[in-house]
Parts: sequence; structure tokens; C-alpha cells
Amino acid sequence: MLTLRKAITITAILFASSASAFDPNDVQKLDETGSCSECDLRYADLSGARLEWADLSGANLEWTNLSGANIRSVNLEGASVAFANLEGANLFGANLSGANLFGANLRSVNLQGAYLEGANLYRANLSGANLKGALLKNWTLCNTTMPDASVLYSGC
Repeated sequence: MLTLRKAITITAILFASSASAFDPNDVQKLDETGSCSECDLRYADLSGARLEWADLSGANLEWTNLSGANIRSVNLEGASVAFANLEGANLFGANLSGANLFGANLRSVNLQGAYLEGANLYRANLSGANLKGALLKNWTLCNTTMPDASVLYSGC
């Protein structure tokens, strides 16, 4: 019979293993080559990283910490960046077309000249972000906090 103590222990182990879900080989590949298309980087701490021009297309960056990272001109086409923390990151000229940014923290992010066509920004926080010159075509905005702190529901 499964006791409460055993159930709590099993739950804690499962939670801990899911919280470190990134593939260490993928992190090493990113570190060595500066690119990692289709990689699993979930929950990785990449805060302050310098990944200019990196190819992260199709990568899984859910819950990843990219706060303060310099990811200028990064290719995140089709990537899943849901619930990631990108606060204060530099994404100048980044390709985020078709990216899933559901619930992402994009506070004070530089998205100047970024390409966001078809990006999902449902519940994302863009307060204080710089969107000057960004291509914002066909993006999904639902309960999205905009740079001026207004909340848009147009895509719900």
C-alpha cells in the first residue's frame, strides 16, 4: 500500500526531475557552437548569456531563464518559449515567427526590429518592452500586457 509519505517522496522526485528537464548535451552543444536547433533547453538557466545570431529554431525553451541575455538576431522561429523569463533581454532583430511565447515574461525586452509574425503572445507580459520597427503581423494577443501596461484581449 502506498503511504502518504511515499506518495510525497515520489511526487517530489518526479517534480525535481521535471524541473531539470533540459538535456545537458543540448546545453553543451549550445555552449560550444552557439546554436541548437530543435534542442531541449527546458528549465535551463541561461540568464545573461551571449547568444547573438544563435539558431534556436524549433527549440523547447519552456520555463527557461533568459533574463538579461544578449540574444540579438537569434532565430527562434517555431520555438516554444512558453513561461520563459526574458526580462531585460536584448532580442534586437530576432526572428520569433511562429514562436509560442504563452505566459512569457518579456518585461523591458528590446524587440526593436524583431520579426513576430504568427507568434503566440497569449498572457505574455510586454510591459516596458521596445517594439519599435518590429513586424507584428498575425500575432496572437489575448490577456497580453502591452509595453504601456494596457492589457489587450483582441485575439481571444
